[in-house]
Amino acid sequence: MSIQGNAQLRVEPAGSGFVFGRHRRDRLIALGLSMAAPLMLGAAGGVITAGAIPGWYSEIVKPSWNPPSWLFGPVWTTLYIAMGLAAWRIWSLGTASDASPTLNARVRSALLVYGIQLLLNGIWTPVFFGLKRVDLALVIIVLMLAAIVETVRRFNRLDRPAAALLLPYLAWVTFATVLNASIWLLNR
Repeated sequence: MSIQGNAQLRVEPAGSGFVFGRHRRDRLIALGLSMAAPLMLGAAGGVITAGAIPGWYSEIVKPSWNPPSWLFGPVWTTLYIAMGLAAWRIWSLGTASDASPTLNARVRSALLVYGIQLLLNGIWTPVFFGLKRVDLALVIIVLMLAAIVETVRRFNRLDRPAAALLLPYLAWVTFATVLNASIWLLNR
């Protein structure tokens, strides 16, 4: 970390391409948007979920290890924040002034896969809780899990801390996939 002319702070973790100072406002806007996308997705899912919890979801057969319903909101909120921060870190690499065309292409590719898994995440909730299609939701969550694995792989090639931020998400969706499959098996 060093102070450069006009008291601009320059922070550059090894190989990260992060710069605060000249483009601080733009980076803060990008951070806000990166955080808002998954959080808004979660809020929309929460509206759909809230209506199904007291009725349909409470009545279907679930495995004994099913977490309490109150746990999902705080867990997902934490995961969405970590996802947004991870995406922002990757986006920042592609906007660094010294980013090569090859790096920019890898950043775009990683963010495309991130967007695909985010889209699948957004589709899963209305299918599972809205349509009550546990079978179709299982197909979607398996695809989502594969997309998350690929996102982590691509993020890891660019920025290990960004990939590490996604590991709790990967763990939770792995658990959720097993839970979805168990609920499908118990209710067919």
